[in-house]
Amino acid sequence: MIGSFLNVLIYRIPEGKDFVKERSHCPNCGKLVFWYENIPVLSYIFLKGKCSKCGWKIPLIYPTVEIITGLASWALMPTILDSMNLGLYLFFFSVFCCFLVHFIIDVKVQILPDVINIFLGVVFLAYAISFYSYNFWLLGAGVGYFFPYLVSYGFKKLRGVDGLGLGDVKLFGVLGIMLGPLGIVQNIFMSCMLGTIVFLILIPVFKLNRETKVPFGPFIILVASAQIFFPDAFDKFSRLLFF
Repeated sequence: MIGSFLNVLIYRIPEGKDFVKERSHCPNCGKLVFWYENIPVLSYIFLKGKCSKCGWKIPLIYPTVEIITGLASWALMPTILDSMNLGLYLFFFSVFCCFLVHFIIDVKVQILPDVINIFLGVVFLAYAISFYSYNFWLLGAGVGYFFPYLVSYGFKKLRGVDGLGLGDVKLFGVLGIMLGPLGIVQNIFMSCMLGTIVFLILIPVFKLNRETKVPFGPFIILVASAQIFFPDAFDKFSRLLFF
């Protein structure tokens, strides 16, 4: 059911719709979705990917998000088995869900919603207060927010256009709480590098030009995911890259 709720967030947040009280319904005809039509993946198969009333084709992203969320919840189970700590499992799963929602929304409409950044910040802060020193997460948040903000401000003064969206800047600040000053600097550098490589690859494929806007959030999230979920592998890779 978590995957179904994430789909609600992905669809409703960009449109400014209520995602708590309002019942699930078909975006095309408004038909209410009953519980048996809202079973992750199975309902999509049962309904043959269409609304039972108007026949509107349900986007493939819906079952995809449900499958990814289910796989993530299963993949994170060793967290409980290794540490016997349900709170740690909920922390990592919450972070994954926020990253997934951010990633898809930014790809679709090129925004990183404040509500997700705020929730992610609260989750990171709860973890940081428990495991890190105040200097670590405060400095990380400061570097994560102000460094990209100043770079974006300078870029706009020179070029007349935003170098980074404010949502990206806020996300860097939030991630700084978890990653600390060194970790967030690594994220900034590597997400820029990854974004540049992907953009250069996409130029001939989709005939992009220098003025084409490409969402930057997914690259920040991919690097942050490696840092948080695979810290040992990320550390080895960064050592090869920087030394």
